[in-house]
Amino acid sequence: MARVCYEGMNPPEDHPDKRKEPPMSTPPVVARRTYWVGVNDHETDLFEALWPLPYGVSYNAYLISDEKVALIDAVKGHFLTEHVRKIQDVLPSGKTVDYLVINHMEPDHTGAIQILRSVFPGMTLVGNRKTLEMLQAFYGSCEPCRRVEDGDVLDLGEHKLRFYLTPMVHWPETMMTFDEATGVLFSGDAFGGFGTVDQGLFDDEIDLHLMQGEMLRYFTNIVARYGQMVLKAVDKLRDVGFTVVAPTHGAVWRANPSLPVRLYERWSKQEADPTVVVAYGSMYGNTYRLVEAAARTLTERGLAPVVHDVARAHVSYVLADIWTSKGIILACPTYNTGLFPPMETVLAFLENKLLQHRLVGFITSYAWAGGARKALEAFAAKLSLEVVEPIVEVKGAGTAKDPERCALLATNLAERLSAQGTPHPSSEGSPSSP
Repeated sequence: MARVCYEGMNPPEDHPDKRKEPPMSTPPVVARRTYWVGVNDHETDLFEALWPLPYGVSYNAYLISDEKVALIDAVKGHFLTEHVRKIQDVLPSGKTVDYLVINHMEPDHTGAIQILRSVFPGMTLVGNRKTLEMLQAFYGSCEPCRRVEDGDVLDLGEHKLRFYLTPMVHWPETMMTFDEATGVLFSGDAFGGFGTVDQGLFDDEIDLHLMQGEMLRYFTNIVARYGQMVLKAVDKLRDVGFTVVAPTHGAVWRANPSLPVRLYERWSKQEADPTVVVAYGSMYGNTYRLVEAAARTLTERGLAPVVHDVARAHVSYVLADIWTSKGIILACPTYNTGLFPPMETVLAFLENKLLQHRLVGFITSYAWAGGARKALEAFAAKLSLEVVEPIVEVKGAGTAKDPERCALLATNLAERLSAQGTPHPSSEGSPSSP
């Protein structure tokens, strides 16, 4: 039968995340004379005050120790003490931080700037034109600073840092920094994901299924709207010989550095699998009985769907599962002549993320006035989604024929998906999906 997802705010009690190992005592080595000096955040419940963090989140920063010392990105402000301690742990005696390279201006990476500059006087801020404009807006000053353009190189000695501007991945100023000496690509928010890295920093140390699920949720929640700009960034990197991908959130990829790039590329192209998500809301159980008939039929056709109750599942998980599925069934009652409010929230986010290339089916119900069906059809038309017939609209509790119509909708959707082949091997669902 279908998998019903009820995502909460915390991981299960028996999940490894509940059984923490002691914090890493010394900053891990990412590459030659290159160290991870980031922090893990188990305190923030909602990323951007929107997205649940059941497995926490990391703010990755890196330090390169050469003739000149460069800090690549920083951390969220109130983790500054731990951040500075880690920097000082690897900073050679008599050395200071000469440069802070800012790949992305969001405060979870720049909130520590003002105090960092007091700890390391004379530290030069390195960024592109838009970065420096934002520094002025956020922190009032960007001096001393060094403005870089696409392809410019910062010479640290042995290490040569080349900059690649990647605007709108996912802010206007975003860029990536490539160390030509070690092959490390410091990719900013691109290729990152939710989840802390205190259980293991590198991709060969972690639960890849969990990490890919949290990457997908991060991508759909944060980056998905800018998929076309992600693809431009990926194209720019095709001839860059990176051997490590070091984003600002989530795992550092050294064993399989091309995997996060391939995943982001696939998700940006919206190359969905021939699978189905059923997202429904039901106030008194009438709509749910119709959903059961559709889900059962899909299961019998070998397409056991992921089923989300939109009144209980957080929208971040619904978005992630929809993003990798070609087929969607949306089911809800009319509420005050419009959509059931939790479904309205889901559709608003899907519209904002510019969802494309999906097959959708609709199941609606009403008591005394319709409205849900019209709203769902308008949503599909706005995003140019293909609607699979029949559209099921039921008054009250409906009749014995209505589950049959829902089964027919599911059959027609399954037939349309049958030519799609088998699911993509690198696609992962949300981490809390059973």
